[in-house]
Amino acid sequence: MWRAALLCAALAGPASAQDGAAAQARAALTQLEGALAQLDEAQSARNRIRALTETIQAFEDGLAAMRTGLREAAIREAQLTQRLAARETEVAQLIAALQSIGTPRTPTALLHPDGPTGTARAGLLLADLTPALNARADRLRRDLEDVQTLRVLQTDAAARLRESLTAVQGARTALNQAMAERTDLPRRFVEDPVSTAILIASTETLSGFASGLSQIVAEEDLNVRAPTAIEAEIGSLPLPVQGLVLRAMNEPDAAGVARPGVLIATRPRAIVTSPTAATIRYTGPLLDLGNVMILEPRADTLFVLAGLETVYGSAGEVIAAGAPIGLMGGPAATLGGELSTDGEGTGAARSETLYMEVRQDNVPQDPEAWFRTDKDGE
Repeated sequence: MWRAALLCAALAGPASAQDGAAAQARAALTQLEGALAQLDEAQSARNRIRALTETIQAFEDGLAAMRTGLREAAIREAQLTQRLAARETEVAQLIAALQSIGTPRTPTALLHPDGPTGTARAGLLLADLTPALNARADRLRRDLEDVQTLRVLQTDAAARLRESLTAVQGARTALNQAMAERTDLPRRFVEDPVSTAILIASTETLSGFASGLSQIVAEEDLNVRAPTAIEAEIGSLPLPVQGLVLRAMNEPDAAGVARPGVLIATRPRAIVTSPTAATIRYTGPLLDLGNVMILEPRADTLFVLAGLETVYGSAGEVIAAGAPIGLMGGPAATLGGELSTDGEGTGAARSETLYMEVRQDNVPQDPEAWFRTDKDGE
């Protein structure tokens, strides 16, 4: 078959420059290897929670880069394979011509029906064709080498992803344990559970609940100061989770319901972190929003995050920027799912959603004016 013949030529020829898609995916493999090494260090780190959080984020970044690289590699491989298939006849003719060029010359082979003049002309014509034939052979060889590189890369990716998926799940479990054992956070106030229960029972809207948050403080420690310096960060705050903004503020959903916040599509089990230093004002189930985390980065400003499966911390605690505040839900990732590029780049593979509001003086603000939402975060 022509692919086998070209394979022999490719193995005999010099290696081509690595395809851009392959280079991108190999860089992602390196990133995952770094995350694996980082996990070993996180287990013994002094600030274990921070180290584990950064490790999980490194895994998420690496896995996202790997999916992007594999998608580009799959597209490139399909293009090259289609191009080679379309040139099958040309390949067969090319190989025959190259074989004839390489055949040892005999006195009989040098005789031409038109005599010495015809022999000379044929020799000149062959001399002119040889560089062009060799150039075409080199191009085809490079195409085939790129296909081979991409296929080997996919095999390497499967092995690395299997190891990484196990490692990131272990990091999430370790983080859950570390968060459960944490006792060193400063606490601005102690929540009044009775007032909280009354407020939840009497509230029908998120706006009503937010306006009543100041009433659920049992005792306050005036020695613990609230974070306040976020003015310079407004407009450039990182999203609390890696994902795609599916719906903008006040954009109606399929049922025609519009909410004054943004909806972010995430992958299952994605880590959610605090965009800035903040006080936890509330954590737990609320209305029809599932698990809710309400952060107060400064007086009269609230970040409302809804849709988490696991939440960390309790009301009154002061947390640092980048601190883990929970995990998204969904089943654990599988190797087949992570290797699949179906729907990649469209949000279809992100089955979980995080709803986010920004409220200032209890008036909803456009989160896209506060956060960097111009790219996927992958």
